[in-house]
Amino acid sequence: MDRIDKLKEYMKTAGKDSFLQHALALEYIKVGNDEEARQLFNEILKREPTYIGSYYHLGKLLERTGDNAKALRVYKRGMEVAEDSSDHHSYRELQAAYEDLEDIESA
Repeated sequence: MDRIDKLKEYMKTAGKDSFLQHALALEYIKVGNDEEARQLFNEILKREPTYIGSYYHLGKLLERTGDNAKALRVYKRGMEVAEDSSDHHSYRELQAAYEDLEDIESA
């Protein structure tokens, strides 16, 4: 049984667990299934907008697939959430990703 199958099996008993869904989304990215990953990240953030790590990974996915404008919005929203929860580490990671992409967009 591969990791994706194991995570799906765990989710059958855990329900809508953000940690498991986030892990599954990361596994989907590893195998090139960006659409499934994007859907999971969006579902997590809709249900639990304070799940900060998903903002970073969704933003990176959007960058990789060429949707830079949306990636910037995701990073910005993640920065707001991180700031509201005093998560300085996540804020700096999201800010760095935002600024790097902004530099590319303005070049």
